[in-house]
Amino acid sequence: MGFVKEFKDFAIKGNVMDMAIGIIIGGAFGLIIKSAIADLIMPLIGIAGDADFTNMYIGLTEKARTGIDAYADANGGGVMSLADARELGPIFAWGNFTTVFINFLILAFVIFMMVKMMNKAKANFEKEEEAAPPPAPAADLVLLGEIRDLLKKD
Repeated sequence: MGFVKEFKDFAIKGNVMDMAIGIIIGGAFGLIIKSAIADLIMPLIGIAGDADFTNMYIGLTEKARTGIDAYADANGGGVMSLADARELGPIFAWGNFTTVFINFLILAFVIFMMVKMMNKAKANFEKEEEAAPPPAPAADLVLLGEIRDLLKKD
């Protein structure tokens, strides 16, 4: 079997296609969760705690700290964006990490709830299958049984 045919057989198998579809849907779902966190949840947390986690960081070198302080002085205490601060030198971006960690927790919780619902639906479906009465025998089998019973009587 040639390499191309072998690869084609592998790529066309159902489980590979299912995995590819799952990865694509998972990526899109991740973007939805990321947007929900960035656009809905974090602004509410920012109002309640008066904080924007993404731009909370600590400069690790004297050059970075001096540049960050100079920006704050020049902008009335404003905070330099994380991207601009990173250009000054190494930054301990604890706020960005916190945001990513919150994203992960929310995504994990949503996926957990989805799996839990799917397992419950699957269990209910299996319970219905077990409770369902067996299908009635086919008409020709019933007729043959009646003929057999009539022949036994004679």
